[in-house]
Amino acid sequence: MRWPWQRRSSRDQLVVSWSDKTFAFVRARGKADGSFEVRQMGVERQGSDTPDAFAHRLQALNLQGLSATVMLRPEQYHFLQIPAPSVPAEELKSAARYQIRDMVDTHIDDLTMDVLYVGDGQQKTNPQIFVVAAKTAYIRAAMDLANSMDWPVTVIDVQETCQRNLQTALAKQGGTPERAEASMLITDAQHALFTISVHGELYYTRRLDLPEGFLGMQWTPAEPVIADAPDGYTPVTEYVPDYAGTAPGLGGASAALSDADRAQRLVVEVQRSLDLWDRSWSSLPLSGLRVQAGERSAELGTWLSRETGQNVTAMNLEALFPGLAEHSDVDRNYCVPLLGLLLRDEGSAA
Repeated sequence: MRWPWQRRSSRDQLVVSWSDKTFAFVRARGKADGSFEVRQMGVERQGSDTPDAFAHRLQALNLQGLSATVMLRPEQYHFLQIPAPSVPAEELKSAARYQIRDMVDTHIDDLTMDVLYVGDGQQKTNPQIFVVAAKTAYIRAAMDLANSMDWPVTVIDVQETCQRNLQTALAKQGGTPERAEASMLITDAQHALFTISVHGELYYTRRLDLPEGFLGMQWTPAEPVIADAPDGYTPVTEYVPDYAGTAPGLGGASAALSDADRAQRLVVEVQRSLDLWDRSWSSLPLSGLRVQAGERSAELGTWLSRETGQNVTAMNLEALFPGLAEHSDVDRNYCVPLLGLLLRDEGSAA
């Protein structure tokens, strides 16, 4: 995805994001086998620092003067799917701007837009496009930070297409580039991003809200403790979800069951996405779902496999990015989407 102020193309290995006063970066070095050695990674929060004080703190990271690629976080833009307007290619963006004006909560003049076709764009009936509409203020803020660090910004991209690039690279590594690949990244406590790609093209994307405290929950129900029943009484152990939470004063087993019940919300939404894919793209069966949730990635994969009956595995990125495992779990999890910027050539250009 290319934006109006994009400068000269570069293959520099610095990739960054700047959202909600949180700066994340990965500095990597390309290797002959196509992998990237992660040499530096981190997350810095501005907190109460002034812009000048924060820039001074960032200068201590020794990143000044590098060409950078920026990724916008999902909270910084709209990612919409609409029917493709029946207009010449050069008028597609203008037509899309008109169509989405009532779908966004920001004045259309305050948005910077780009478009890409859903999938390979070859659908003969009902072709669709994705519209990316980013608040220009967020992009300007990223550019201001880049200027303060003397970073020539070569590309500004978004998380959906970065996630697609990761899916594509993993599919090639697994020998299934022709199969549909689903992935779900959880990089904060409130949201997950679910995408499906085929042959390096993005076909489906959905943002999922997580139940409060999801990453700290026990997702599977604890064994209930049932007291001996009096004669003639059979205890009822039917599973009854309680989405309102656990009432005060209930025991530990009940609290654990409440966590498991609330976690089922994510299972339902993931299953809906999988079912919709099966109905809409029956000719493109899924090879599986890869998930990323920090230190709980493997556990999440096992749980979703059991709940959905799908092949769900943790997103294993260490072979593509040697040195990744050496960084802290918190930083690594938040920075994972940035790795897709390093793989732009692995997926089709957006």
